[in-house]
Amino acid sequence: MYKIVPVFLMFTLILLLAACINGDGSGKNLVTKRIQYDVSIRNAEPDMDWWVQNIEGSSREKLVKDIMQQVTSGKVKAYNFLNMNPFTADEIKSMMKRTDTISVERSTPPYDLVDTVLVTEIRLSDITRLRFLEEWSMDEKTLAFTKKVAGICPLVERRTDSGELRGYKPLFWVFFDDKYPAELQLK
Repeated sequence: MYKIVPVFLMFTLILLLAACINGDGSGKNLVTKRIQYDVSIRNAEPDMDWWVQNIEGSSREKLVKDIMQQVTSGKVKAYNFLNMNPFTADEIKSMMKRTDTISVERSTPPYDLVDTVLVTEIRLSDITRLRFLEEWSMDEKTLAFTKKVAGICPLVERRTDSGELRGYKPLFWVFFDDKYPAELQLK
């Protein structure tokens, strides 16, 4: 009988310890299932250190080029940033180069209207920010964070006619997690 008590106590202690540890045994706890934020990848301030809000030029160009090639080839699916509907590769290509026709009045007599073709092209260098959608976990003991990237959205600078920064336009989302875009679709 006395031999059973230590075994029972040992078994109870093991169960209690196991209950205190996270299910995967890592000690990591989910901080948030979703966090979205923008990251500048090109710094417009010449006086700052090169690495502040910047990715070195050739690495930045390769990153943006790789994303765009995968999306425009149709190898990776891109989604509308507003309603999460999928874009075709052709829709992405037409988004990158748009042709509009406007009527402009001549500045000299006879002041008639002349059609003018405007070609607006988004260059890879115009993509200066990336929007990330991530899941964050943290180890309680070490405070080490683990981030899982669920999606990425390239952002293009929008400027006024005088060159002043007006803001950033999202182009599309690319998701790396099967939960998305369904979880983000507007109801």
